[in-house]
Amino acid sequence: MEDKIARISALFYTAISLGFSAVFLAATYLTGKDYPAVARWGGFVWVFILGLIITMPIVIPYVKKKYE
Repeated sequence: MEDKIARISALFYTAISLGFSAVFLAATYLTGKDYPAVARWGGFVWVFILGLIITMPIVIPYVKKKYE
C-alpha cells in the first residue's frame, strides 16, 4: 500500500511542478522579450525543482489520507 501511495503522490507532484514550469515557459514567450534559451530552459528547470520542493510535503499527506 505504501508503494502505491508513493507512486500516486509522485505522479501528482511531478505533474503539478511540470505545470508550474510550463506556465513559466509560456510567460517568457508571451512577454515578447527575447530571452536567451539558457535563461528560458534554466528557469524552467529551476521552477520545476522548486515546484517539487514545495508540493511534495503538501501532496504526500493528502494522498496518504485519501487512500488510507
